[in-house]
Amino acid sequence: MLPILHTSPHRTPRSPLRHTLRLVSRAGLAALMLLLPFLLPWTGPVAAQTPAGRPVLLAISKGDHTLAMVDAATLTVLARMPVGEDPHEVVASADGRTAYVSNYGGGSYHSLAVLDLVHRQALPSIDLGLLRGPHGLDFADGKLWFTAEGAKAIGRLDPASGQVDWLLGTGQDRTHMIYVAPDRSWIATTNVASATVSLIEPAPPQRRMSPPSGVAPPRLGGPRPPPRRMGPPPPPNPQGDWTETVIPVGRGSEGFDVSPDGREIWTANAEDGTVSILNRASHRVVATLQANVRSANRLKFTLDGQRVLISSLGAPDLVVLDAASHRELKRIPIGTGAAGIQMDPDGTRAFVACSPDDSIAVVDLRTLTVTSRIHVGPEPDGLAWAVVPQ
Repeated sequence: MLPILHTSPHRTPRSPLRHTLRLVSRAGLAALMLLLPFLLPWTGPVAAQTPAGRPVLLAISKGDHTLAMVDAATLTVLARMPVGEDPHEVVASADGRTAYVSNYGGGSYHSLAVLDLVHRQALPSIDLGLLRGPHGLDFADGKLWFTAEGAKAIGRLDPASGQVDWLLGTGQDRTHMIYVAPDRSWIATTNVASATVSLIEPAPPQRRMSPPSGVAPPRLGGPRPPPRRMGPPPPPNPQGDWTETVIPVGRGSEGFDVSPDGREIWTANAEDGTVSILNRASHRVVATLQANVRSANRLKFTLDGQRVLISSLGAPDLVVLDAASHRELKRIPIGTGAAGIQMDPDGTRAFVACSPDDSIAVVDLRTLTVTSRIHVGPEPDGLAWAVVPQ
């Protein structure tokens, strides 16, 4: 039977008990709303929905020790997550689910922060032990590659096991930034204090040789051993062997990038204020540009390969060079200094971390002007992209 609705214009008097219960319910609801932010996992002051299939900018705040997720279309901060002390660089896995942050500490710290980008929460960090000073990061072939400045080495981490499964010493001072070709066919690093670039490539397989027949020395007190024959080649080393070509460049070589066609490596030399251009095939410096970029921090090609952008920690301008002619096109005023650079995946904008000014400048690459600012926390630095699945 349906309930009968009371249609009298006069309100039915409330009983004292009913009135008391309603007040208690309201008080309980108010208390729950106050406590709700503390009961949910911490994702920072903003927790908006991540747009499906839309690139998300990952931005480090060195001052807050956090990683921010920024919607590239609306320039709004979607979430903030805690990372370790002195975060410097960030990279995302190929599937967009996980981010890794290097905790540098001037070459003394030894951990990588791990972030779940889907659920926006910090996961247990990875302790690298003696591989101190992790800094440069790249993700290729399903693995995380990193520099270990304090150990003068580069390493590779298997995300599935959380273990370092490969290590190579560079023998250079302050091996800082790293690039790994997507097919893992070659690796490049900049070595700041050694003023060099290391070009690392797989060594060709070699056949293990045995002594020629009949030349083995006789053993004392016994018969001559039978001749040794050439044996089959050894089984392939699953890790492979590598060769390293050390190429001298300018002093303070740090920020660098590879041209989109993979033929050239450009490195900015902070102490000299120059830019060295390396031909990857010949392993030689083919040009040195007097670019006046002292205190240079990062160097990035635009996606079409036509321009090169250089940030400097101690200069107010973002320098724009023409990649073909090597001429300076413009110096864009962006503040009092800058660090990390990332190009918008659609190629229309550049995002530049202005660390001294506590903001990220958004640069229109058509007009070469700053169009807006993003605030992710004090001292923004490393930047990366991720397409986070839902």
